Amino acid sequence: MVARIGKAILWIFVGVLLILAVAPFILMLVSSLQETTKLTFFITPESFTFSNYVKLFTVQGFGSAMITSLSVVIIACLLNIAVCSLAAYGFAFKRFPGSEALFWVYLATMMIPAQVTMIPMFIMFREMGILGSTFALAIPVVNAFGVFLIRQFMYSIPSSLLDAAKIDGASDFRVFRAIILPLIRSVLVALTVFTFLTTWNDFMWPLISLTSDDTRTVTLAVSQMTGAFEVQYGMVMAGTTIAFLVPFLAYVFLQRQFVEGVTSSGIKG
Repeated sequence: MVARIGKAILWIFVGVLLILAVAPFILMLVSSLQETTKLTFFITPESFTFSNYVKLFTVQGFGSAMITSLSVVIIACLLNIAVCSLAAYGFAFKRFPGSEALFWVYLATMMIPAQVTMIPMFIMFREMGILGSTFALAIPVVNAFGVFLIRQFMYSIPSSLLDAAKIDGASDFRVFRAIILPLIRSVLVALTVFTFLTTWNDFMWPLISLTSDDTRTVTLAVSQMTGAFEVQYGMVMAGTTIAFLVPFLAYVFLQRQFVEGVTSSGIKG
């Protein structure tokens, strides 16, 4: 009897937590379907409308913001995968004196807050003439985390595979392309999801580096929907809903590979 009561209390507690977790998303969706200046969980038949979503693309220029964000995300994912996989291959299989110490020094850069490096990056990109470009928005996402994630996964690959390929005359690049890449596909998907979410939801760096509304990202577009005297929460929540759905759907489609990649990287090495 005591066990049943304890189990019931546990389920009630979990249910309350679930409601608290889901409630903000319900409020977001419900508010996006109304032209309102206040947040509410209830939709009246006369207030139900899709006009907020129409105005997003016809008035607010949300379509160009999505194109900019998608462009930045694609460049960031490709750049992060290429740089991190090659660096991880070097740290895992091309050892040299001091390589382990160099790796840990590189890994220590993850402890530096991103806000500390924004001013140096701003000055450097401005001097290079690329400030405000999609490439400049994508570069900061390349960091030591991706190298660490892939390197840990690569330790599960038998070195005998690489030795056999080299005996057959394969170059390092061919070994990497023909052997390593197919074997680390799951962890590359996991890194892609991490990169996608980080880049898509980034707000501070685009806010600092972008100077034109024509190249604003989705996060900036949503933040600029607030008026000087009142906030059209229906419009803001419509933009927030779309901004949320894109990475959510990406995660849903890649969930299995994402979990597999993260789990494998955590237990190998």
